[in-house]
Amino acid sequence: MENIKSKNLKLDYFSYAKAFFNLMKPRVMSLVIFTCAVGLLIAPTKINFFDAMFSLIAVALGSGAAGALNMWYESDLDSIMTRTCLRPIPTGKLTRNEALVFGILASFISVIGLYIFSNLVAATTLIVTILFYVFVYTIWLKRKTPQNIVIGGAAGALPPVIGWAIATNEISLEPIILFLIIFVWTPSHFWALSLYKSEDYRKAKIPMLPITSGIKKTKLNILIYALVLFPFTVLPFILNYSGKFYLAFALILSSYYVFVSYKLYIEKNSIKEKKLATKLFAYSILYLFMIFTSILVDKFI
Repeated sequence: MENIKSKNLKLDYFSYAKAFFNLMKPRVMSLVIFTCAVGLLIAPTKINFFDAMFSLIAVALGSGAAGALNMWYESDLDSIMTRTCLRPIPTGKLTRNEALVFGILASFISVIGLYIFSNLVAATTLIVTILFYVFVYTIWLKRKTPQNIVIGGAAGALPPVIGWAIATNEISLEPIILFLIIFVWTPSHFWALSLYKSEDYRKAKIPMLPITSGIKKTKLNILIYALVLFPFTVLPFILNYSGKFYLAFALILSSYYVFVSYKLYIEKNSIKEKKLATKLFAYSILYLFMIFTSILVDKFI
């Protein structure tokens, strides 16, 4: 009997820990860590492995803290939407207060930890990222304007800048270009999601572009942003930050991004339209990963 109780207690602790892990939006966090690591690794200044690892852990915790505070504030919306209804707060695995306390504590620990293991510039950029995501995007913009993701996307674009700052203690043009790539990529990525999840956003009364401006205008904006993104991905080569290896991948990846966006734009069948939007959303994640992988590989060949 005691063994059963002990086993159940361990399972409860595991479930509780897993709920906190999911509160941090691990999929988003993985992209943050990766783009931050690329910024760190391509920087001209190298730091020791110990400081680099703990700095990345601090950034990951900061990303998780922002995710937790986002879920704390949006728990009412999360419970309505099918995409988010299984998150820790709507399912009752965690309370809003637990999410709030965890988010605040994790924010402080991450920023202080980053300052200890790197420098003030990186730590300051991290706290700006967290505050921007929570207060500017989540609290101010998301429920008020269809441009929420355009402006709010700045928070998700800062990790490579943080990575660069960890190594160099400064911010220069090269990480700003990486910032701009993610910043311009973000709207088409999220608008593709909002196209095939439009009913979710309609129920939650979130003014995403398909709800406020219609599907046709959303598809046009996705295509425009895909076209605008193209030259930004070529900038590292033009400015001599990357070589021909990166350029080849950037041209192929970006051309296909524009191609899928164009196919989505001209598609009139609603079923095929949703399939293309889903395809574009999935490809956009792979696209960003491959662009940054190409930048990283190009530096070491």
